[in-house]
Amino acid sequence: MSQKVLLSAKEIHIILHRLACQLLETHLDFTDTVLIGIQPRGVYLAKRLTEILEKDYKVKNIKLGSLDITFYRDDFRRGDKIHEANKTKIDFLVENKKVVFIDDVLYTGRSIRAALTAIQSFGRPEEIELLTLIDRRFSRHLPIQPNYRGRQVDAINDEKVKVMWKENDGEDTVYLIRE
Repeated sequence: MSQKVLLSAKEIHIILHRLACQLLETHLDFTDTVLIGIQPRGVYLAKRLTEILEKDYKVKNIKLGSLDITFYRDDFRRGDKIHEANKTKIDFLVENKKVVFIDDVLYTGRSIRAALTAIQSFGRPEEIELLTLIDRRFSRHLPIQPNYRGRQVDAINDEKVKVMWKENDGEDTVYLIRE
């Protein structure tokens, strides 16, 4: 097994600020916009972006939630892997809001399809956008594309993209892993 650094901590920092600026350009004051991190790893990205928007750009009252898609996945009861549920925390209305789904890696698109189904339990959004740190563009199974992307990666199917977050893994790094 070998691994290559795709993004260093400094590069991730720069990309997060660029993504925050893109969100700000599109949504301005966030009164009609909510950010929802896809559990488990999209939540770290969503929290970081919220911190940048609040501290560096003085955006107030950003509504941030987390969405667990475990029971909406199309592989929930398939295979040997047991899926472990996470927590959903959406303590605001999504009805007629602009929802921005945030996830670390967009791979096949199946997680986002599950998120689209899961969010309907909380109301009918006016619009849904997708922000992802890494877009594995040639691996898509569904016609889903991000509105905001940090980096596009051309990884073949036996390669994995692993995003490490300082809060959970002790470092901010993105690796390409070959098994």
